[in-house]
Amino acid sequence: MTGIATMDDSDADAFRARIAARLEALDEEDALGRQGQATVELDQQSVGRLSRQDALLNQSMAKATQARRDAERRALRAALARLDQDAFGWCEECGEPIAIKRLELDPTARRCISCASG
Repeated sequence: MTGIATMDDSDADAFRARIAARLEALDEEDALGRQGQATVELDQQSVGRLSRQDALLNQSMAKATQARRDAERRALRAALARLDQDAFGWCEECGEPIAIKRLELDPTARRCISCASG
């Protein structure tokens, strides 16, 4: 891959494959996280209030994790859309190319390092 946003088809295909793999991994994580988001049942035979509080805390953390996965999924789909529109790898703020190394670390990057840090 080159050092700037100008990519050939094989570069774009590599990013598409990387994004698709991450989307698939998110789907697998969703399946694992569903149990943690289930409604907390009040079990009178359980240890008591602390057990219920732990269960509610775990449920809350599972829901927050799901929200982060959903946000990542939206960002990845937006990156795929930018790939399809030949806008992938170009800074939305200044229009300059985003370094390939930055995109390799985060294919959802929408701004170059200068604009992102400014």
